[in-house]
Amino acid sequence: MKREYPDAPIVGVGAVVVYEGRVLLIERANEPLKGEWSLPGGALELGETLEAGVVREVEEETGLRVKPVGVVKAFDRISRDADERVRYHFVLVDFLCQLSEGQSADGVRCASDAVGARWAGPEDLEGVRDFTVQVIQEALAMDEEMRRDG
Repeated sequence: MKREYPDAPIVGVGAVVVYEGRVLLIERANEPLKGEWSLPGGALELGETLEAGVVREVEEETGLRVKPVGVVKAFDRISRDADERVRYHFVLVDFLCQLSEGQSADGVRCASDAVGARWAGPEDLEGVRDFTVQVIQEALAMDEEMRRDG
């Protein structure tokens, strides 16, 4: 299915990978959001579960293996062109993720759809879109609560 001017919404997954109070951000290589810092993620493949998709996307974009531990948020991202036609329509499910056992936060390497990757604290999110910052804040609170209860 084509991503730009699609015939139907595309299901996408995103990962808020938390490590020592910081989150993994990637610099996007392609539209939408080309050149912007965002969460790793992408479109689900036919027959793939949400969890498998987020694991695959993180590994493809950063080389890291992660474990999804919960859904942070599900929402629509709809972008329209100057004529109000739907240019992009994604239904996104963002997951709180932890590094898989044996993974090091230092092992980040850019691949596929990412031209940069970095770990960012809550104070290092300038230039990140507001909706992404909101998801990150919710995920950090969720992570903190899980660690307290856990």
